[in-house]
Amino acid sequence: MKIHRARHSMQLVVSQLTVTEAFYAGILELPVQRSFTSPGAPDHLVMDMDDIALIFVEEDDVIRSHPILEPRFSMFPRGIGMTLHFQVNDIEEISEAIGEEGLEILYPLEIKPYGIKEMWCFDPDGYLVVLDEPLEERKKAGA
Repeated sequence: MKIHRARHSMQLVVSQLTVTEAFYAGILELPVQRSFTSPGAPDHLVMDMDDIALIFVEEDDVIRSHPILEPRFSMFPRGIGMTLHFQVNDIEEISEAIGEEGLEILYPLEIKPYGIKEMWCFDPDGYLVVLDEPLEERKKAGA
């Protein structure tokens, strides 16, 4: 059974769905939804974005379903080589919230010469997240 509308999906393993939901839905205000699962099926989060969906699943549930993966989770940190890019609104407010939560900021909020405000940070599970917001002039020109 398909749990999203998108043609393509990526599944990311996380420590705790509640923490992931607080970051992506609460702080970043992205369209994250709790899944409706069958009894006994693992709970997960879905971020359905047009042609691709991100699915967040707790590590313990993945290991229960696929025990052969357990050693790999301890061998490799999450998110190595992966970067998630999101356009957001109110990036200044988001930057403050990320700092208040004590999450690691790789590159602080900066205005780029190509017309965006941008910052790089790590989510609670160590996935690298790049956030950007078009400058007001660019927003108006694109509207």
